Amino acid sequence: MEHLKTGELAKRAGVNVETLRFYERKGLLPEPPRRASGYREYPEESVTRIRFIKRAQELGFSLDEIQELLALRVNAETPCAGVKDFTEKKILDVQRKIADLKIIERALKKLTAACPGQGSVSDGCPILENLDIEF
Repeated sequence: MEHLKTGELAKRAGVNVETLRFYERKGLLPEPPRRASGYREYPEESVTRIRFIKRAQELGFSLDEIQELLALRVNAETPCAGVKDFTEKKILDVQRKIADLKIIERALKKLTAACPGQGSVSDGCPILENLDIEF
């Protein structure tokens, strides 16, 4: 089995060295043993693990959620239904965020429509004035 130095692992996984250290601190990547020379020696499968973490991040999973997914992944007895349920909960979370963003978008469009876009803010800017209003 091949072992990789930190820089080699970072390059093959498509991340920088600081990302590796960050993942180690967060418990997403086990800290590897060190050679007698002091260099870290990562197992080859670390490349796959890091790519998994990065892809999960791209899909919107938090680091805590990724930790859970990694735990599900290492247990060969984990039923796929459990992973599906976990992902469906994430879909609901994303849908809630989209709904919230649509509300924000409508409010911003309303503010923008109220502003003629002329004059200076000292003449009264409807957008800035609206932001002063207490709820």
